[in-house]
Amino acid sequence: QVQLVESGGGLVQAGGSLRLSCAASGNIFGFNTMGWYRQAPGKQRELVAAMSSSGATSYANSVKGRFTISRDNAKNTAYLQMNSLKPEDTASYTCNLHRVRTDYWGQGTQVTVSS
Repeated sequence: QVQLVESGGGLVQAGGSLRLSCAASGNIFGFNTMGWYRQAPGKQRELVAAMSSSGATSYANSVKGRFTISRDNAKNTAYLQMNSLKPEDTASYTCNLHRVRTDYWGQGTQVTVSS
């Protein structure tokens, strides 16, 4: 079993920054991918950024150049640094870990960007 604990959401003004953290515990040995998804009210969930345990990254076009995903494999923790935040980034952000054809999810953390 895998557990994911997120932290770092909150309220910020447009143009500000936030950093989300996702700490994983449990059976996470071997290759895996950690990422962040977000869902705004009335919209579908979308992948924001992901990073494999080998270092490969992917980003949604809407966040490229503003968000950076990183990992500390020794701490089994992923981070999402969000800069130049926009009101349209407002959403519930959820951490995901994909391993051996199984997805694990965190509880979600709210990010609200005021204009």
